[in-house]
Amino acid sequence: MLQQFFWTFLLGPPAALLPETWRRALPGADRVHWERAGMISGLVELTAAVFAMAYWYFHTMMPMISSGTEAALLGKFKQGATEFQIGGAALAVFATHSVTWVFAYAFAEGAVRLFGAAFTEEVLGLFPLFLIERAIFLVRHREQIRSDEDLRRNLNSLVEGVRHQTIAVRRPQLCDELHYSTEAGDEFLEIWASRMKDNWDPPKVTHVDDTYYRLEQSWVEKDAERPFRYRLRRLEAGVPGRNVLIYKTGKSVVKF
Repeated sequence: MLQQFFWTFLLGPPAALLPETWRRALPGADRVHWERAGMISGLVELTAAVFAMAYWYFHTMMPMISSGTEAALLGKFKQGATEFQIGGAALAVFATHSVTWVFAYAFAEGAVRLFGAAFTEEVLGLFPLFLIERAIFLVRHREQIRSDEDLRRNLNSLVEGVRHQTIAVRRPQLCDELHYSTEAGDEFLEIWASRMKDNWDPPKVTHVDDTYYRLEQSWVEKDAERPFRYRLRRLEAGVPGRNVLIYKTGKSVVKF
């Protein structure tokens, strides 16, 4: 019980700020209840943004209003200005200031992360860190980028990743559906998922329980409960390796 509290409620919330690929690589990641850690992390971010916004307003805007009012009363303005006009001008400066927008973004992001973890069990890290993680991925794999077409494909992959996260956060997390079929003597498996599977890119080999498949196609059905679709062809044999995807059917539902 104490270990669960330590991993989930003390170490989990800071780690939940990271993109999924980073936090899954952390020591002890399998001991963290990530949905609870994500809820706490989002709540802390949201609350911190509220307090930071209040501090920013009362310790920056209020002195500005007070000094402007005092200057107006002393007749330092050539044209008269009322307290209402000074307050309105200060409020406009506050609303358009870049620091205000930073705190407003943190509030909105914290709310999205809180409700995403609470209602869809989708643990989202900080969006700027997600962009950094994708940028590092592109840099580390720059030898694979040999032309403008390759660069556009990688940038499109980044955009698709953001779009897929947006699609997933609007839906509850469901167990996968497995659809088996046979065509011209070949056996196929379609996996329908409510969440995008990381690094599931054709034509990778996938080890499903005790059987090897080749991932032949992936696509998105935007209006479906399980929008992320993966089509795999069964192989006669396979060899374990670092690049082989591992998939356990577990609680998946089989559909015929």
